[in-house]
Amino acid sequence: MHRQETIKNLENISSPNDLKNLTIKELQAYCGEIRDEIIDVVSEKGGHFASNLGAIELTAAIHYVFNSPDDKLIFDVGHQTYAHKIITGRRKEFKNLRTNEGVSGMPNHLESEHDIFTLGHSSSALSLSLGLSRARDLKKETHHVVSIVGDGALTGGISYEALCDIGANKERVIIILNDNEMSISKNVGALSKHLARLRLSRKYNAFKNGLTTFFSYIPLLGRAAIFCATKIKNGIRTLFQRQQMFEILGLKYIGPFNGHNLKMLIPTLERAKKSKRPVLIHVLTKKGKGHVEAEKNPREFHAVPPKNKENTKESVGSFSKICGETLTCLASKNKDIVAITAAMSDGVGLEEFAKQYPKRFFDVAIAEQHAALLAAGLSKGEMKPYFCVYSSFLQRSYDQLIHEISINSLPVTLLIDRAGTQGEDGITHQGLYDLSYLNHVENIAVCSPKDGKELEMMLEFSQNYSAPLAIRYPRNFKINYETHQKIEIGKWEIIREDEKSNVYVLAVGNRMLDIANEINSANIINARFVKPLDEEFLKQINKTENTIITMEDNIKAGGFGESVLSFLNDVGLMAKVEIKSFKNALIDNRDSMQSLIENGF
Repeated sequence: MHRQETIKNLENISSPNDLKNLTIKELQAYCGEIRDEIIDVVSEKGGHFASNLGAIELTAAIHYVFNSPDDKLIFDVGHQTYAHKIITGRRKEFKNLRTNEGVSGMPNHLESEHDIFTLGHSSSALSLSLGLSRARDLKKETHHVVSIVGDGALTGGISYEALCDIGANKERVIIILNDNEMSISKNVGALSKHLARLRLSRKYNAFKNGLTTFFSYIPLLGRAAIFCATKIKNGIRTLFQRQQMFEILGLKYIGPFNGHNLKMLIPTLERAKKSKRPVLIHVLTKKGKGHVEAEKNPREFHAVPPKNKENTKESVGSFSKICGETLTCLASKNKDIVAITAAMSDGVGLEEFAKQYPKRFFDVAIAEQHAALLAAGLSKGEMKPYFCVYSSFLQRSYDQLIHEISINSLPVTLLIDRAGTQGEDGITHQGLYDLSYLNHVENIAVCSPKDGKELEMMLEFSQNYSAPLAIRYPRNFKINYETHQKIEIGKWEIIREDEKSNVYVLAVGNRMLDIANEINSANIINARFVKPLDEEFLKQINKTENTIITMEDNIKAGGFGESVLSFLNDVGLMAKVEIKSFKNALIDNRDSMQSLIENGF
């Protein structure tokens, strides 16, 4: 009976305006229906699980109070927008989440007018919201700008740049801090400790309200007693919390509140609408809310795979897992090895390293620029740092790669996970730029393994490499090769030799080799070093009768293929060159890797 009512009610809500006709009790029931829908769809299609279950009541309350899209809602936690998508009329498409027929897993401005920006990376919402609020004021408009920010996002330095600007200029921005004590991994750092103290302040608020109520019932002496009690409370307050950071920055702080209590959330949001100064509302939510296993293990249920993922059976190994295992093994023999991650210890395979070598493991939270600088400092201090990071997140460290690591030629090793196309996570998480921008960073060598064994060999090689090195790879691989040649800087490996063929396929990495191996009558080359190129081999095959085909899981501009062509032009191009790469990185296709390649090349 409950399930039938759920489907009926969900179908009746097709826009945020429909919510405003519900009572609080009905809205609470509706939130339960959304929770059922998210559990059903994500269990089948895969996606971000625990975080979305924790943000349902908060999202419903925001839409109940504000008027999207006239009021601008910016979700910093882009992967917590499933309830937002259902409420804003995308329930039908949500059933095919993260597929070509459905909605993206992140906010996407091409999907709906309610998604103001296409977003995927953390810590950007506050600056965007400030820009929107200033544009509103310059145009003398009156709508609200609401930024929904996760506590993990506040570990990013960009957030503080924005907070300082907002507070100093008293901008009319509403910030909702969704505090679930986690980003992907457990939050770390001073901010996390500060928020923990603010959570404890709920005890102080409860004490304060109770004391006031008690004295108000005392005849005649009530008013004087309350005045005296206020002085007492101000003294006792220091036992519960220190001066709040947000107030120091110029924001009005409200909270913390239970983020699942609509009766508390809705009037609080209504109160914030009336403020003429920036307001930060601190709400506490539970990751995995309503799903017992996800509540107990939010890290494990941060994201779940599709129920019947096609390529699961095809994958024979995880580059992420092998990276973590190998680095942990090397660290047992080399006391100088240290590992750095930016709130992604589980994703990049460093859980065991963190357990075995806690003093040599540094999770800097969502702060990739700081991570790169930290690696540079550790290297200068004669340690051997490994910065493990997703390709799309490494982009944030571009300045530090050039200015501190490259110019100083420091032996920092970048372990670039999730390189290339990342189908399900969509446009914001594609790792299709790294070969291009690393190609233009001086002093850094760039390589890509053909399988797990070659990744192990590259990691072993990196220990004694005395300059910056980047090793890039996707999450999984499908083929284990039987033979492996010694790793030498700038030297490629012949995978298949065909004396009768004048075609040479230069393939970068495991995915491209998988495709290249299907080509008949061709010489297949494992171009494992993208930088430096194997110039001697290129000179040997640069003949008029030959065709050279380059293949890379990267955009064309500035990539491997263009590097090959540029070198051959410099020495006198004779061979025919064909570059196989992606036309651009604006790919929101969430089908199989093979489909992406066929459509992207």
